[in-house]
Amino acid sequence: MDTQQNTALTRALAEVPGPLPTRGVIHVTIPHTERFTIVGNHLAQHPDLSCTAVGIAVRIQSLPQGTEVGIKALAARCKEGEKRIAAALRELEAHGYLQRIRDRLHGKKVITRTVFCNQPTALLHPRSRPAVEAIPRPTASAAVPGRMPARVHVPEPVAVAVPAPVPVPTAAPPAPEAPSAPPVLPPPPPLFERRVPPPTAPKAPRRPLPQPGELTPELDRAATAFLSDLHRHAPRFTLSEDDVRRLVPGVAAWLERAARPDAIRRALTDDPPQPLRHPAKLLAHRLTELLPPAPPGVDDLAALAARPRVVVTPFQTCDDCDRAFRSPTPGHCRDCRETRAAYAQAAA
Repeated sequence: MDTQQNTALTRALAEVPGPLPTRGVIHVTIPHTERFTIVGNHLAQHPDLSCTAVGIAVRIQSLPQGTEVGIKALAARCKEGEKRIAAALRELEAHGYLQRIRDRLHGKKVITRTVFCNQPTALLHPRSRPAVEAIPRPTASAAVPGRMPARVHVPEPVAVAVPAPVPVPTAAPPAPEAPSAPPVLPPPPPLFERRVPPPTAPKAPRRPLPQPGELTPELDRAATAFLSDLHRHAPRFTLSEDDVRRLVPGVAAWLERAARPDAIRRALTDDPPQPLRHPAKLLAHRLTELLPPAPPGVDDLAALAARPRVVVTPFQTCDDCDRAFRSPTPGHCRDCRETRAAYAQAAA
């Protein structure tokens, strides 16, 4: 029978924007409408937390307020044992996600509260919120319409002569102070440094295939025979004629550096990836990255042989006192020689 295809998954993959990657995970994102929890990437991709600690943190974050999250309570909910759960809780507590606070109640009873923070860096570096402009609220008289008062007859005003006011010199009003700008706070440091480059980062150019100093006809024939015979030793490394001609200079560079064919075959074909999709690309990569060093020349070996050797003076035993001393020839130690010289001088 043929393998059954999941038509729903096929339709979901067809709706994924952009070309599908040839390797790695493919995300099929379906929006949640109920029963979901928001988890930050600082927790899901934390470099110093184990996968068990991340899973326990997500489980605690999804539980409602007031749920027991002790070691035994979590062991009853999860498949992990109490030791792994306790180690995960210690990791979360060390990185600030989990805190245990002792509190005293009114009846002088001391309890331990377990506090879980989904973003501990926000507590250390709170973000400054912009000031909300005050919105003028309508007064009660303007908001509630009252009854219109009865119209009252007001007599017309009579013109009265008023003397002109005398101007009084006054001091100039102080200039309004310019509002001081709020201090600019530095951005909080990231929770962890990104160690993996983003997918959009430019990739480094590939190193070229190694080339021999001189591609002689002998090296060309030997490298061609080696690549053409490679499939007999490793059946998955079956190469086309174009691949053989393209990889010949790399194999010739290895042969020029006195590498044996069996050593080259072992370095190129051992432990290939599963599945092996592009054998020629794998061979080109290993020929470039695993290139052995050039053998030392005759001048280098001559300089190594001409290096002065360290001569160690052997031990000798004194003929008089049997003391060990260093000397190229047997005889007496220094003390015995001085004693003999003193006796000879006294006798003279």
